[in-house]
Amino acid sequence: MVWTDLHAKIHRTIRSRQLFERHQRLLVAVSGGQDSLCLIKLLSDLQPKGQWHLGVAHCNHRWRNDSDANAHHVEKLAKSWGISFYLATAREALNSEAAARNWRYQALSTIAQANSYQYIVTGHTASDRAETLLYNLMRGTGTDGLQALTWQRPLTAGVLLIRPLLEITRQQTGKFCQDFHLPVWEDITNQDVKYARNRIRQELIPYLKANFNPKVESALAQTAELLQAEVEYLEQAADKLREEAIGGPNAHPTGNEGNRTELRLNRRVLQKAPLALQRRVMRQILQKILTDTPIFEHIEKLRALITAPNRSQTDPFPGGIIAQVQGDWICLKDYQRGD
Repeated sequence: MVWTDLHAKIHRTIRSRQLFERHQRLLVAVSGGQDSLCLIKLLSDLQPKGQWHLGVAHCNHRWRNDSDANAHHVEKLAKSWGISFYLATAREALNSEAAARNWRYQALSTIAQANSYQYIVTGHTASDRAETLLYNLMRGTGTDGLQALTWQRPLTAGVLLIRPLLEITRQQTGKFCQDFHLPVWEDITNQDVKYARNRIRQELIPYLKANFNPKVESALAQTAELLQAEVEYLEQAADKLREEAIGGPNAHPTGNEGNRTELRLNRRVLQKAPLALQRRVMRQILQKILTDTPIFEHIEKLRALITAPNRSQTDPFPGGIIAQVQGDWICLKDYQRGD
């Protein structure tokens, strides 16, 4: 085996970040593109050190004419390397990025659980991290969105999602594949600029490199890394503040309607907290009671009640929930059911 700087870097990353231990079962998501081929080659070469059991999973979205050929290509590679292969095929073509991503993670989770894999490993890179930061920034997301693509996160019961290449750029994975003559399957949809992420990749990032910073991908990925640590700290502080402020769900019977739940927040506790924690607590509360992701206007509408006069209330949130000031408490109730 040829030991490269990339091998050494990933080996250090896995150990220093404790991404996974020796003798674990790793299911590697392989599309056939340069990033995932670089990943599976690195893990295969490092396997004698880690003693992992590797599996390759490919998700066929059925949105290209060559999707079946792509899947067969990855299967042949896995078998030539002596690695177990698993295929998930969508029942119908998935024509949006969000739908494809949701289905893909669900399919990978199903394969992992059915075959006792503790980890799903993906080839997301520093380039992906930079593109995600820009994409979410332009959508008006908060710090949580800007630090997206973390090193690891729970995906489903007993399965962690791991991204070992977040300090490696797409340029580096491409060179690695060339150096080792890996047969990259070119996905023509990556060139289609009707997708927002492709426009960022094909147009915005090259412009930023040429006119502002030739290492802009690494710089943005580093920003995301810094934000990740700050978000983790703020979430822990917000969890503690929410527990202090919450009055607890008080269920009581309402005739034929069964039980209803009234969620209460102590305004006096929240008034002492910094603005950033107030907003984060309100977002956590709304995430629990709304079917859609709360937007900034929802959070501010609820936060305004911390200092509002008694009996103040909001207009209904999506789903019919309203919030009302009752003395020292903010009470969230189901307006549509007359709670």
